[in-house]
Amino acid sequence: MSIKTIEKNGKKVFEVYVNGFDLRGKRIQMKRRGLESLRKAEAAEFELKREMAKIKEEPVSVRWEEWAEECLNKMRLVNQPSTVNSYQKQLNKSINHHWKGIEIIKITKADVHEMIFEKIDHKISMNTRRWILDMIRRLFQMAIEDGILSHNPTSGLKVKVPEIDQKVLTNSEVEILLREAKITNHRFYPVWILALMTGMRSGELMAIRWVDIDFDGRTIAVTKQWTNKTGFTPTKTRKNRIVPISDDLLQFLKEFKLKQGQTEFVLPRLIEWENGEQAFVLREFCEAIGVTSVKFHDLRATFITNLLARGESLARVMAIVGHTQLKTTNIYLRKAGVDVQGGTDKLGYNVPSDSMGELLSLVKY
Repeated sequence: MSIKTIEKNGKKVFEVYVNGFDLRGKRIQMKRRGLESLRKAEAAEFELKREMAKIKEEPVSVRWEEWAEECLNKMRLVNQPSTVNSYQKQLNKSINHHWKGIEIIKITKADVHEMIFEKIDHKISMNTRRWILDMIRRLFQMAIEDGILSHNPTSGLKVKVPEIDQKVLTNSEVEILLREAKITNHRFYPVWILALMTGMRSGELMAIRWVDIDFDGRTIAVTKQWTNKTGFTPTKTRKNRIVPISDDLLQFLKEFKLKQGQTEFVLPRLIEWENGEQAFVLREFCEAIGVTSVKFHDLRATFITNLLARGESLARVMAIVGHTQLKTTNIYLRKAGVDVQGGTDKLGYNVPSDSMGELLSLVKY
């Protein structure tokens, strides 16, 4: 802090400088110039000191990169490591360098829109953009829950993407697939059986142990999943569920257990499965036997659409496959055509029958 005297246009004037730091440690300098007397300079110095003191006491608004890191630390306590890693990777790749140093209270809906549709690499798909928007929305929502923000700047923003054409196998194709896999003694045959009979995810199937199967109660307890990155972890939704066992599957499991002997896990540890190549193996086999080429996850879709097409309730299907949102199951409902089934039965016109054509011909001639 200092008061300097300078000559200006032949007159003596005073300048006041006050230096300090804010709570971030950033250097701040305040000054007043052109003061006509020492008394005014001293009064100005006093006011500047008060302003500097207020700045030092004021809470500092959180910057984007600081908040993003805090959110990741919170997520590590409750989320799967793979989820946190995905968030961190995408934040570093697409977001942080654009919003670095910006206080989150100053980020507007226009800023988010610009980020999603202009600043992010144009090569990124619309599905990825939607995922990034959902990620940003979640981080802002966490700021609201912590009392840092009063509203979410992502509110009302959407990324429209075309619905994925989910492939499924027909009943006859499922029968061909399983029959050919059994005849050839394919190493994935038991895996495909369980996938098509339970609708379980790949990682959940890998984690199923014999102790999880209740042969008397005819149920499978799904409590864990396995990935080649994180090993055994809770299920995708972090919720346990029970999958019922059909008559066919019960018989298969009993016979398979006798063949397997004393093993902890139900299904074999296959190298392609552990390396994440199960989709390639399935597509290759489907092409070889002449059925629709599907990915491993499509076996789950086949299970779901098959149940829905046969009148199983949405609530029950959701419980069996572990869906937490109705909109997810609704995608398969539309695929099964259940919601529109019978919708054309009340048309007021019909296709002419062969007998009607013959009658008209007789009348004409």
